[in-house]
Amino acid sequence: MCTTDCVGVVCEFDPLHRGHEYLLHRAAKETGLPVVCALSGNFVQRGGVASLSKFSRAEMAVRCGADLVLELPTLWAMAPAEAFASGGVSLLAMAGATRLYFGSECGEIAPLQQAADALLREEVHLDIRRRMSGGQSYAAARQQTLEHFIGPAASLLASPNNTLAVEYLKAIRRQALSIRPTAVLRQGAGHDQAPAEGFASASHLRHLLSAGQTVQALALMPPAAAAVLRREIAAGRAPTCAAPLEGAVLARLRMLSEEAFLPYDGGGEGLYHRVYRAIRSSVSIDEIIASAATRRYPAARIRRLIWSAFLALEPPTEQIPYLRVLAATPRGCTQLRALRDAGVPVLTKPADVRRLSPAAQSLFTQEARRTDLYVLAYPDRAQALCGSDWRTTPIML
Repeated sequence: MCTTDCVGVVCEFDPLHRGHEYLLHRAAKETGLPVVCALSGNFVQRGGVASLSKFSRAEMAVRCGADLVLELPTLWAMAPAEAFASGGVSLLAMAGATRLYFGSECGEIAPLQQAADALLREEVHLDIRRRMSGGQSYAAARQQTLEHFIGPAASLLASPNNTLAVEYLKAIRRQALSIRPTAVLRQGAGHDQAPAEGFASASHLRHLLSAGQTVQALALMPPAAAAVLRREIAAGRAPTCAAPLEGAVLARLRMLSEEAFLPYDGGGEGLYHRVYRAIRSSVSIDEIIASAATRRYPAARIRRLIWSAFLALEPPTEQIPYLRVLAATPRGCTQLRALRDAGVPVLTKPADVRRLSPAAQSLFTQEARRTDLYVLAYPDRAQALCGSDWRTTPIML
């Protein structure tokens, strides 16, 4: 384990907005430590492609307050919240994190920790499963169970950032990590809400970009992040659009047997049967989602299942076998030297992957192939050449 302390942030920055910048600056100012980010790769937790490449988003991060950005591979980045949080926290622990900062709608650790501790209890887990067997969705069953066990504090799980915060706290407990968490009150607009107090959510920025309202989106971003986005747009690499991949996704799904979807069921509830039937009777991804989604099976879960099957994702392991550097400042480079001295497997040059363990080499190779699919979502097809993960080196400021 690295002996040099740092403060960690698990993130997507898709794209990076003013609230993210505020979080990074708070973490740096309050701790005085290097800020290390575990950043989702080219595919993100909601299911699908990130609006900008991982290297572009990593550059935004180091230009807006981060010192070191490490890649959270797709197996974890596109997993359900529990595995996503577990992977991010584990990655940061490898990087030497002794503090963890995250945004939340409540901004207080105590009620979040109460919910996390309750969800780790066996009787709570069993009660959730019992309610789900009666037809409730996981979210509804979890909410009702927690209301029974901890009372009004359960209401905080109705907010997405609080829910993810609880998963971070569960991961710290499960992995017995010496990481002190800090919840930062989310600033301005919430998820899928209009801008407020000068802050716009990432989902709102993506909506503006997809609607061709680039000027409006850029105006709502930190200037340094907007400059990166402006450059990527000019280069034909942003914003991405999943539409060019749709034929490939449908072709892959139609080639799979019904049982091939079982690993992506995510709860053993038989959801894969429903998705398979929807695939056989649909001609678009949106139609599959609309056909398969119910109150119990939300659209986000169906979308993640579809993309996981397309990318042939395996269940994530307990430990990420290496730290891949996406971007760093001089202070971040100092942290990297400490990591190497501590024997942590750090990957800066793609060619160095051959020095890693067989498991690490396999993971990197798979990630590189997924990037070869991701680049097909670039606006300019001339930019969509294979092998970019083998050619691209970290952004060093």
